[in-house]
Amino acid sequence: MSSQEHRPATQLEPVPDDLESARAKLVYIYLDVTEGATVDELGEILAMKKINVLSVLRSLSSAGHVERTGPEYVAN
Repeated sequence: MSSQEHRPATQLEPVPDDLESARAKLVYIYLDVTEGATVDELGEILAMKKINVLSVLRSLSSAGHVERTGPEYVAN
C-alpha cells in the first residue's frame, strides 16, 4: 500500500455569471488560481495566441473582472 499526500483544498471564487466565453472563463480561473500572470505566460500555459489573450483580457478588464498590475493581470 502506498500513502497519498493530501493537499489542502483550494477555495475558488465562483466564476462571474456574465462570463459566457469558454476562453474568458479559462483565463479568469487561471488568474484567480495563480494570483496573476503575464500575457506571455497566459498564452503559453493556456495554448492561446497572444492576440486572443489580449482580446480576452481587454473584455475581462472592461467588465471589471481583472486588472493590470505592472506586467501582470490579476483577477478581482
